[in-house]
Amino acid sequence: MRGSPATPPVRCILMTVLVRALRPDVPADTEGFARVRRRALPYMLFTAESVRHTAARMHPGARFRPLVAEEDGEIIGTAQVHLIHDSPEPGQGALNIYVRPDRTHRGAGRLLVRVAEEYLTDLGATRLFAWALDEPANRAFAERRGYRRGRAAHFLRLDLAHGTLPPLPEIPSGVELRTAADFADDPRPLFELDAETVQDEPSDVDHAFTDYDAWLAETWNHPLLDRELTTAACVDGRPVAFTVAYTDGDGRYSTAMTGTARAHRGRGLARLAKIHSLHRARAAGVTEAFTGNDTGNDPMIAINRWLGYEVCAQEVRYVRELG
Repeated sequence: MRGSPATPPVRCILMTVLVRALRPDVPADTEGFARVRRRALPYMLFTAESVRHTAARMHPGARFRPLVAEEDGEIIGTAQVHLIHDSPEPGQGALNIYVRPDRTHRGAGRLLVRVAEEYLTDLGATRLFAWALDEPANRAFAERRGYRRGRAAHFLRLDLAHGTLPPLPEIPSGVELRTAADFADDPRPLFELDAETVQDEPSDVDHAFTDYDAWLAETWNHPLLDRELTTAACVDGRPVAFTVAYTDGDGRYSTAMTGTARAHRGRGLARLAKIHSLHRARAAGVTEAFTGNDTGNDPMIAINRWLGYEVCAQEVRYVRELG
């Protein structure tokens, strides 16, 4: 796996649970990983192909190490572990741990955290970030391990099969709507818009997109990216607002990013792009759509509520400072 250190596979055993590195080339591993994530976190899209893609295409600087926890040969827990390589502040790592809801209290989560923390510590990480669903058991689990509560974010769901979308608004003069497929020959303008808008997302960590080739590998060629539904509002032929759509081929849609270039804000262009994308998604047979918003991102929450999204869960970002 590109970016992984030349060390033997991680193996750690507690009772009947074993934790080891994911094998991206083994279908049973990627399918098992995706299955756990869909059960534990049904508000985000995962497929075996997307798990395999992330393992193979994550930037080498991230030193990405996906882990699985097995019980009697069955994958019951997962971890995504990496350095936050695109932050200007060094020494930051991330670990996101999820266990199948019907297989908790077996030690899988505890083992995954232990192995992930040891790995990141060996890489020099001094601050660790982890997302957890905002539920009492999850909060207690994180806090017992020295993590303190940080910002929160909503998961929102839109029922496209039975809900009602607002009517399509008129496209303003001088604005043209295009899909990502229209930029297939040169997606750099979308990269530049993505790089600008990500800087203004509410976050505990600053990010800086500067590596176009890495963006192509990780984002543009992501197997869940739906280029026909990803929609950009363009002025003078250049994208100035966009919504990035993922679909899993099973009737589910997720917004990966929605944003507007600073010079064009206040004109409703992100909302325009998103509602057109959702109308086309419904026409293509998509039945439910998901998105996520930081709880302090009032403008985007307002747009999503206008579109008909409803909050279905909340997650919290925890942070732990290491010695």
